[in-house]
Amino acid sequence: MSTYVLKGARILGAAASDVLVEDGVIVAIGPAGATSRAGAEVVDADGLVALPGLVDLHTHLREPGREDAETVETGTAAAALGGFTAVHAMANTDPVADTAGVVEQVWRLGREAGHCDVRPVGAVTVGLAGTQLAELGAMADSAARVRVFSDDGNCVSDAVMMRRALEYVKAFGGVVAQHAQEPRLTEGAQMNEGELSGVLGLQGWPAVAEEAIIARDVLLAAHVGSRLHVCHVSSAGSVDILRWAKSKGWAVTAEVTPHHLLLTDDLATTYDPVYKVNPPLRTADDVTALREALADGTIDAVATDHAPHSHEDKDCEWAAAAMGMLGLETALSVVQEAMVETGLLDWAGVADRMSTRPARIGSLEAHGTALEVGAVANIVLVDPSARRVVDPFALASRSRNTPFAGRTLPGVVVATFLRGRPTVLDGKLQ
Repeated sequence: MSTYVLKGARILGAAASDVLVEDGVIVAIGPAGATSRAGAEVVDADGLVALPGLVDLHTHLREPGREDAETVETGTAAAALGGFTAVHAMANTDPVADTAGVVEQVWRLGREAGHCDVRPVGAVTVGLAGTQLAELGAMADSAARVRVFSDDGNCVSDAVMMRRALEYVKAFGGVVAQHAQEPRLTEGAQMNEGELSGVLGLQGWPAVAEEAIIARDVLLAAHVGSRLHVCHVSSAGSVDILRWAKSKGWAVTAEVTPHHLLLTDDLATTYDPVYKVNPPLRTADDVTALREALADGTIDAVATDHAPHSHEDKDCEWAAAAMGMLGLETALSVVQEAMVETGLLDWAGVADRMSTRPARIGSLEAHGTALEVGAVANIVLVDPSARRVVDPFALASRSRNTPFAGRTLPGVVVATFLRGRPTVLDGKLQ
């Protein structure tokens, strides 16, 4: 394995240092310009911020079944270009990842692609149907070592089923990641419920549909003594419930997407289905509450909910369009704009919310560790001073449904190292 010296890297935004990487491990950190090794490849990191490799708890790679929208190869390439060294692949594939065989297939495809580690998420229920528990234990014992289980795309709406899942995963330290959406309250829903949905003539999606499930599930998790993770939190009311649950000391964690930190429901006035997402974009007040909750730790992690869709599924009238947005290649930039440039988080905070905490939630031991001597060299170098215009056709994803098309975003990922091997160098996939 090659040896690299990252010259002048600002670890977590601090003073410039040289970082020596050898055999996949950080072996030395010293003053800028003072560290060298014969035969080492030098990476000019002057002015670049070094973060531990990012970890995404919520990625849709679509394979198997919808390779027209994304594959493990293209999705993990997008992840590496976004600074991610590990992603959790959601279970709503075709066939559904509800058996050891399917999760092992996804895991092996990730290993073959080699751009980042792929940790499959197992379905909670067979076929995501909500009526019978899936093979949770078999998936946990498989080569994929599944520890996160979710019916994402569907809510585990039956309280008894949710309780059983929480009880089951407790035995091996797993976590149930809930897509909080009360189905009866969201039948036919198209966008955030409010005055604007009435003006636009689109069926409203009330925030209480999310909040009611979160309230129920934090109580269930406390009763069982198990771990609950709440996917893509979108409302101020949800934040209040999570803050209360955490004040009780319950084992509850939560994530927010980049798009819910930056975009609001007024974009629906364009009727452009690129802005149609589940849960829907909400109000400016909700965005403020989400940012504050991420800053104070009530929300633990940023997760992309990267949801690629084919041209046919997205470029149509709003009511018929699929819900979801791309997120892997723009996530760090959006967090820089929404959280760093507003003073709500520093780079150490970004590392905590986008690497350390998601790695701990997903039980990824080799990821999310501090950049120090002896640590596995999962590293991303980002140029915070650079700015770029998002071009959908320049993305690695097989799909083009980014809500940030044409928007200028701060920060550019220059390099990503996976166990000391560059998967991205000089902004290009290796």
